Amino acid sequence: QVQLVESGGGLVQPGGSLRLSCAASGSSFSITVLGWYRQAPGKQRALVASISSSGSIEYADSVKGRFTISRDNAKNTVFLQMNSLKPEDTAVYYCHAYILRRNVDYWGQGTQVTVSS
Repeated sequence: QVQLVESGGGLVQPGGSLRLSCAASGSSFSITVLGWYRQAPGKQRALVASISSSGSIEYADSVKGRFTISRDNAKNTVFLQMNSLKPEDTAVYYCHAYILRRNVDYWGQGTQVTVSS
């Protein structure tokens, strides 16, 4: 089992920045990919960014150049630095972990990010 605890969401004005953190515990040593998804009202949950244990990174086109994902393997923590935030970035952001050898996904409880003036 893996437990994921997110922090760092909140309200920010357009053009502002936020940093999300997600701490993994439990069988976190076996995590292959850590990442962030988001879900806006009326929309499906979608990938924002992911980073593998080998350091491979993927971003959604809509956040490239504005968001940066990073991972501290020693602390089993993943970060999402979000800059130049736009109102369309408003969503609940979920931390996600995938364990390849078990083919299993884990999700955090979600943290609200609201971009509004």
